[in-house]
Amino acid sequence: MGTYILQIFNGISVSSILMLAALGLAITFGLMKVINMAHGEFIMIGAYVTYLVQNLFIHLDKSLFGLYFVLAIPASFVVAAFIGFVLEGTVIRHLYNRPLDSILATWGVSLVLQQLARSIFGAPNVDVKSPGWLEGGLVLHQGLQLPYKRLFIIALVITCILGMFVLLYKSKTGRRIRAVMQNREMAESMGINTRRVDAYTFAIGSGLAGIAGCALTLLGSIGSTLGTNYIVDTFMVVVLGGVGKLIGTVAGGLFIGTANTTLEFYTNTSLAKVLVFLLIITFLQWRPKGLFNISSRSLDE
Repeated sequence: MGTYILQIFNGISVSSILMLAALGLAITFGLMKVINMAHGEFIMIGAYVTYLVQNLFIHLDKSLFGLYFVLAIPASFVVAAFIGFVLEGTVIRHLYNRPLDSILATWGVSLVLQQLARSIFGAPNVDVKSPGWLEGGLVLHQGLQLPYKRLFIIALVITCILGMFVLLYKSKTGRRIRAVMQNREMAESMGINTRRVDAYTFAIGSGLAGIAGCALTLLGSIGSTLGTNYIVDTFMVVVLGGVGKLIGTVAGGLFIGTANTTLEFYTNTSLAKVLVFLLIITFLQWRPKGLFNISSRSLDE
């Protein structure tokens, strides 16, 4: 039982990272109808920014090393958001409502970013050392210990989700974003600058992926293909939960992460992924729009 509880806990921590990465993808796809295959590379960018911040603190006073991860989180968000802002202004803005073209273009961008990472950091994976205050774990009873790293990841994701909830549902910026997602033409007629909304929403989504990459450095080594390993699961979370809905992203991420971990416990890794795919495909036959979807009305109505 202790082993199973630990497996479920690990699944929830991985689900948390999927939620964070999928949240930005769900919002940008719901807003722009752009399938961003380069979203995984923003996860990679966040991870490498964390690596650079770590190396910077290595050359400072050793007593300050434990603080590096606290600073790496906002740094990952800012750098990934800036690159996302530039990408949206140069490439994405020309691909609105053109999903097939967006797949090809952003896939090409992902290959460019991966090669750029290899050129800068090298082909081998690199490691990020966790700060001392994240070592060890919370002992519930003998044989059951919850690692502080994974507890911190869950707390970080909950904080980010609450922040996004406040942004989307309690602020003027969030009202503009939701208005554009529900009916772009009506939002434009009401004086909302949809071009600006697209730009900063894409930047925020990219920044969230950067934070997800920062969190992933606590779980293992990082490399140029880090984001590729998560992009499929991230898209599954978006499709299952429903495009553009915060609660849908949370529910979809929890289901995929915990289901994958539970099935791995009884079968193996490869078979578990196949079974999760089958469960999602079966569910989408019943609810093709996912668990939750945004209700909107056309101008004709």
